[in-house]
Amino acid sequence: MKELTKEPLNLIIGGVGGQGNVLMAQLVGQALVQRGFTASVGDTYGVSQRGGPVASHVRISHDRSYGPLIPAGQADVILTLEPAEALRLLSELGSPSTVVVTNSRPVYPPDVSSGRATYPSLEDLFGALKRYSAGCTVVDASAAALAMGDPIFTNIVMLGVLVGADVAPLERQDMADVLTERFKGPVLERNLEALDRGIGLVRAARTAGKP
Repeated sequence: MKELTKEPLNLIIGGVGGQGNVLMAQLVGQALVQRGFTASVGDTYGVSQRGGPVASHVRISHDRSYGPLIPAGQADVILTLEPAEALRLLSELGSPSTVVVTNSRPVYPPDVSSGRATYPSLEDLFGALKRYSAGCTVVDASAAALAMGDPIFTNIVMLGVLVGADVAPLERQDMADVLTERFKGPVLERNLEALDRGIGLVRAARTAGKP
């Protein structure tokens, strides 16, 4: 059984509006509480529209309730649905001891789509994540969700990645129990499939020696 390795353990789940990271944080918080931990969850928002940055803070403790927002430089784990958000959060809340786990698929903001701004090359982006963190694992959760027929499953795939990465005190069964409480029937089965795809993704990435 995975144990809490730090008090508190500060996890931030990042993405852009519409990707579902707020739901991810709620599910993670619920699973942690059911494991017997204390979990404080808070959200911060950028531009208040679909495509703006959204970060969900999860502070995990044995028995103490910490303030919901992680102080600058104190994020232990950054898990993101979008790679540029991983770098932004690392620069704002991380340190050289922070571990990063990110989806590889970019979501281009309106300024990039209109040509008013540029998005960094993925090579430069992943290089910076690796250089300025204690470790960076990159997976294509979007492709895994699309293989299931619907990109809506990307966030649940990334929950599986969180479990498989062994960076939080959560087992597969912990997340499966929470999903079972939330969903029923075929929808539950699809979400459990997404969870298992995520666990497999991160383990395959590490076996292959990817960053």
